Parts: sequence; structure tokens; C-alpha cells
Amino acid sequence: MTSNHHAQQEGRSSQADEERADSAVAAAGSGRRIAPKKIGPGVSAAELVDAAFLAYNGARLREACRLFVDRMLQPEVTVGVSLTGALTPAGLGMSCLVPLIEQGMVDWMVSTGANLYHDAHFGLGMALHRGGPFMDDVRLRKDGVVRIYDILFDYRVLLDTDAFFREIIRSDAFQQDMGSAEFHALTGKYLQERSDALGLEGQSLLTAACRAGVPVYTSSPGDSSIGMNVAAEALKGNRLRLDPSVDVNETAGIVYHAKKSGGKSAVLILGGGSPKNFLLQTEPQIQEVLGLDERGHDYFIQITDARPDTGGLSGATPSEAVSWGKVDPSRLPDAVVCYCDITVALPLLTAYAMDRHQGRPLRRLYDRREAMLANLRQDFLESV
Repeated sequence: MTSNHHAQQEGRSSQADEERADSAVAAAGSGRRIAPKKIGPGVSAAELVDAAFLAYNGARLREACRLFVDRMLQPEVTVGVSLTGALTPAGLGMSCLVPLIEQGMVDWMVSTGANLYHDAHFGLGMALHRGGPFMDDVRLRKDGVVRIYDILFDYRVLLDTDAFFREIIRSDAFQQDMGSAEFHALTGKYLQERSDALGLEGQSLLTAACRAGVPVYTSSPGDSSIGMNVAAEALKGNRLRLDPSVDVNETAGIVYHAKKSGGKSAVLILGGGSPKNFLLQTEPQIQEVLGLDERGHDYFIQITDARPDTGGLSGATPSEAVSWGKVDPSRLPDAVVCYCDITVALPLLTAYAMDRHQGRPLRRLYDRREAMLANLRQDFLESV
């Protein structure tokens, strides 16, 4: 046998082995072969995600982007978003969440109070600056500078934002018991007035939500500078009281209406913590506590850096949530967890959605929340 003939034999053998391997992978139900094109100039964010995010958490982010666009943004799906971590100070409210709200891609939200407090800085025209994570914090304190990792701002930003909240809380509109969605809608109106006077547009998450009729809840009303200012005014006799029971029932009403009317419910979880639980506990409230027939949320995306093995809710997987009734067990294939920094993933997800899907009509759930709550109440009372 000549060396050339031997080489040909080896080549055919190698090709046959490769074909058998491809066939075995295909028989196992796996996806396409990894063979991306070279990245060149002019590639859009959506094209980059589709072409180059092929494995590990890059692939999970691609799956999340496609799930969001292909399924969660269908007309019959109600999309809830939870917001945790210092995201608005980093500008993600302005760059990502405001566009998603304006395009009808977010129908209701649960946020930490801190994110909403820092969002108000932008609506009031106050300046936050890029800095560095390795600074002399003792010196910063002496100089009246506040640091959130690599974000810096003047201490007066806090004082002036506190003054804004105390001023509006004293107005007649706030002298009553209310849920946090009503509180944030009223706040959004006052912020809009200030923004208009300053010539600002699209700066604030709260003003965008107010304009679009997107109800914004906070799961821990006292756990932020907003709650601290509400408490301070209460010491002086202010009659504002934030009622968490209103929020529990209104959010359950939103999800129950979405499912009972023949639609689906989707959750986009940015981080974890209390807002994640508040978003998801709508289903146990419907099923376990109220005793109404339901199976769980239909679509689930979480972007997190929390591990599941520590037992914390922040890292809990959608399959674990099935055991609580939070996620429909038949919809687990429509659940994605991406272990990634939200400041990296959310801009890419937003860019992907803007590029791959047209805006949806606004649902204006804030305007309909009393009717949805009444429907929930009626079915509950009839079942007991």
C-alpha cells in the first residue's frame, strides 16, 4: 500500500468517524454544530447574540433573549419584571427599562425601594458620575461624596431627593392608606412635573411607568430611603400608610386575570431577593391561600449571580419553584436561568428585543387593577 493510498484511507476513516459522531449527537437530540462565523465590523448586538453566544452562560443569555422575544412578547402574555440590586444608579432604568416600558414589553413591576429612590435622582435632574471601585472612602465621606461601587455622587443628591419626597408626601393626595402601586403612580406624576420643568425626557423609570399605566410595586416599603422619609413624616402626624396587603392582592389579581382570560403569565427576574419572591408568590397566593385553580407562571427568565446550593431564594431554580406551585411544571422547557451580571445581560436583552420585535400595545394594568382585584375577590368568596 502506498503512503498516498494510506493517507486517503486515513482521511476517509476520519471523515466517517466525524460523520458517525455528528449522527450520534443528532440522534441524542442536540442542537446545531458549533461553527460560528468570524466577528467583523458592523455587527449588531442581536446578531452577535445569535451568532456568537453558543455555549455556557452566553448560550443561556441567547436562550433568554429568544424566549423573551419569541414567546413572552406574544400578544396574550402578561409580562412582570422584578428589579433588584443598584441598577437604576448605573443608568439601566434610563437605557433599558424605560424603552421596554414604552414599547409595551413590561406590563407590571416589583422593585426594591432603593432602585426607585435612586431613579428619582434622574427625574429631578441630579447628577451621578462614573468613578472607580478602589477609592479612599474615608476621604469621600469627608468630601461629602457617596459611592456605590464605581458610581459617585454628591451627598446633597440624597438630601435634595429626601426633600422632594417629604414635600410630595405632605400633599393632600397622599393623606390616606394606599398600596405601593398607587404611591409610585402619584410619585411618577410629581416627578413628571419636575422633569417637564427641567426640560428632561425619558430619564425616569417611575415617570415612564406612570405614563404607560404600568403598576410598580415594592415588596418592602420601609426598606429604602423612600420608606424612611414616609416614616419621618408619620412622626409628625402624616396620614399616609402603605398597605402591603393591597399589593399582595393586586399582584395576585393581575396574574389571575391574565390566566383566567385565556392568556399567559411571564416573569423576567433581574437578580433575586424580596422582589423575586413577591413576583413569584402571586401563584401560591392564588392556589395555596385563596384555593383557586391555577398551575403557575408560564414563562420564566432569571438573570442572577446567586448560586442555588446555598438554599437562598435568590438562587432558587425554576424547577424548585415548581414544587411551590410558582411555575407550571409543563412549562419548564420555557424557563431559562442565566448566571451573568445584570449590567451586562440586560442591555443585550433590551437591544435584542428592540431589534427582533415590534412594540406591543400598552396594557395599562394600573388603570385596570381595581377591576382585576374585584374579579379575584369574587371568585375567592364564591369558593369558600
